[in-house]
Amino acid sequence: MGAYILRRLLLIVPTLFGIMVINFVLTQFVPGGPIEQVLARLDGQGDVFQTVAGGGDAGTASAPSAQTSERYVGSRGLPPEFIAQLEKQFGFDKPPLERFLDMMWNYVRFDFGESYFRSISVVDLVKEKMPVSISLGLWSTLIAYLVSIPLGIRKAVRDGSSFDTWTSGAIIVAYAIPGFLFAILLLVLFAGGSYWQWFPLRGLTSDNWDSLSPLGKVADYFWHITLPVVASTISAFATLTLLTKNSFLEEIRKQYVMTARAKGLAEGRVLYGHVFRNAMLIVIASFPSVFVSVFFGGSLIIETIFSLDGLGRLGFEAAVARDYPVIFGTLFVFGLLGLLMGILSDLMYVWIDPRIDFGTRG
Repeated sequence: MGAYILRRLLLIVPTLFGIMVINFVLTQFVPGGPIEQVLARLDGQGDVFQTVAGGGDAGTASAPSAQTSERYVGSRGLPPEFIAQLEKQFGFDKPPLERFLDMMWNYVRFDFGESYFRSISVVDLVKEKMPVSISLGLWSTLIAYLVSIPLGIRKAVRDGSSFDTWTSGAIIVAYAIPGFLFAILLLVLFAGGSYWQWFPLRGLTSDNWDSLSPLGKVADYFWHITLPVVASTISAFATLTLLTKNSFLEEIRKQYVMTARAKGLAEGRVLYGHVFRNAMLIVIASFPSVFVSVFFGGSLIIETIFSLDGLGRLGFEAAVARDYPVIFGTLFVFGLLGLLMGILSDLMYVWIDPRIDFGTRG
C-alpha cells in the first residue's frame, strides 16, 4: 500500500503540471487580456468585450508585447511608453514560456503573487472568500449524506412499496428543478417576497454581528445560511439516495444476508451490522471527492442570488477581468487539493473494507 501511495503522490506532479500548461496555453488565445481591460477602461469604453463587439478598427487581442500600443483594444491616444509600463507591471514584457516557468517556480514555493486589480495577495483573497464556500460546501454535503443515506436504506428495505414509489417521484422532481430556480422560489416564499419574511434576503451575517453574543452569532449564522444551503443541496439528494438504495438492494440479495437471517439475527443487526459496511463502501468512500466538488465548485448562481461573496463569484470575476494571478493561483491550489483528495478517497476504501488492497494491482 505504501508503494501505491508513493506512486500516486509522484503522479500528482505531471498531472498538475499538465493542468497548468493546458490552461496557460488557452489563455494566450483568449481575447481581452488584463492590459486590454485596463486600456478599455482608461479609454472610457467600459469592458473590453463591449469594445470588441462594437467592431470598428479594433484588432483582435494577442499576446502582449511592447512594440506598439495599437495592438491593444482601446489604446488609441495613449503613448506607447505607458503601454510598455503596463506590460512590465503585469509581467508581459517576457516571452510566454519564461512567464510560465517563472509562475510555476513561484507556485512550487507557494508564492501566488498579488491580484492585478485588487491590490491584495491571492492567498489573502482566497482566505477572505473561503468562509462562504466552506459554509455552503460543508453543510450541503453533510445534510445530503444525513438525509440521503437513511432514505436510501429505507427505500431499499421497502423496495416496490408505495413509500418507495412516491419518494422516488419526489426526488426526481427535486432533481429536475434547476438550483437557481429553486433559490428564487425560496426567496419569494421565505425571504420577504410575496409571502413570509422568515429568513434574511442576503449575506452571511447581520449588520450587528459584532454586537451579538456568542450564542446570538451562532443563531444569526444559521439563520442566514439556511436558504442558500437548502438551494444548493436539493439536487444532491437524487444521486446519493438512489446510489444508496441500489447498493443496499445488491447486498440484501446476497447469500450471506440470507444466512444471517436464517440464524435468527434481528433485521436491524442484519442491515446495520452486516449489509451497511459493504453497501456503503462506494457512498462513504466518495465523501472527500463529493465535498471537494461542492466546495471548489462553489455555485456562482447561488452565491449571486443570495449576495454571498465566495469562491464561485471570485472565480467568475477573475475570469471576466482576466486576473491571471487569481485564476492560476486558485487553479493550482484547488487542483493540488483535488488530487490529494483522490488519494484520500482510496485510503477510505481500504479503511472501510480491508479486503481492498490497491498495492497488489499490477
